[in-house]
Amino acid sequence: MKIQTKFAVSVFTFAVSFIAQAADFEDYARVISVTPQVEQVNRPRQQCWMEQAQVQPRQQQRGSGGAILGGLAGGLIGSQVGGGNGRLAATAVGAMAGAMVGDRVENDNVAVASEQPVRRCQTVDHWETRSNGYAVTYEYRGHTYNTVVPYDPGNRMPVRVSVTPRM
Repeated sequence: MKIQTKFAVSVFTFAVSFIAQAADFEDYARVISVTPQVEQVNRPRQQCWMEQAQVQPRQQQRGSGGAILGGLAGGLIGSQVGGGNGRLAATAVGAMAGAMVGDRVENDNVAVASEQPVRRCQTVDHWETRSNGYAVTYEYRGHTYNTVVPYDPGNRMPVRVSVTPRM
């Protein structure tokens, strides 16, 4: 036989054997029940609100100028009282009292708390129900089958039927 004839016979034999084995077709099965498959999914969210809160301003440095000036003024006033050793004691007491008063006058308003609106936030759980597919029970030619599909098939669903010979 010629080579072209052999090739043609081989192609024909292959095609006939392929057609003889290809016994797949589509049909419809009766749906018995459909149950949605769902799952709970947590998608945390941030929840924020405004509220009034005590706010401390930044601490400023304390000054010492008031204590020095108060001490000098107190010492000067104390030196005007009494005489001898009493004058020396009055000067010392006046200097200490003046230093305390001067320090308090200068540094009394260094840190005053105030109320201001403050934004507060917290993370809260947010659960969602998400469809995961549909559990389907169907009947085809007297037999019952179960499967999960991504859509609700309705009253009937397409099925692929494959027929193979017994050996």
